[in-house]
Amino acid sequence: MMGKIFQIGGISLIVITLFTILSLLVVGYEPQDQSPGLWLTGELATEDVADWSFTEQHEEIFVQTRSPWLIPHSVTTYCATYNDSFYLFSAYYGGGDFPDLRRWNKNVVRDPRVRLKIGDQLFDQTLSYIDDESIRTPVHQAFVDKYPQWASPGLENVHIFQVL
Repeated sequence: MMGKIFQIGGISLIVITLFTILSLLVVGYEPQDQSPGLWLTGELATEDVADWSFTEQHEEIFVQTRSPWLIPHSVTTYCATYNDSFYLFSAYYGGGDFPDLRRWNKNVVRDPRVRLKIGDQLFDQTLSYIDDESIRTPVHQAFVDKYPQWASPGLENVHIFQVL
């Protein structure tokens, strides 16, 4: 009798889990402020983007990364353009070792393919970590100029990715 109860309970748990995953695949589960999300939804752009200047009118964008266990991990982040290139950043306000402090940073270092959501559009892109100070310094300034209310933790604690 107990075996039958456990069998029914196990099957019920599997059905509920599959239903939840399928529902999330269809409707997505986007990040909210500092709370991460899963899948992003929207219209997938089919053309390559030559001019990212339209992003200047967006305060935050969503970034969906690929986790090691094949479940997407998405976050909100700030973005800016500099010299016709598009950049994202990750601020480590209390310091800390890059990329260990942010799961999305760890995911990007492991697999740089991401999905960006800007407005209602989705863009499949690749990110590249920028460690060249001659690029980091002016890009950091572009972030400061775009977000004058932002209190930067200092260039040493801001990690910058270029969208390729």
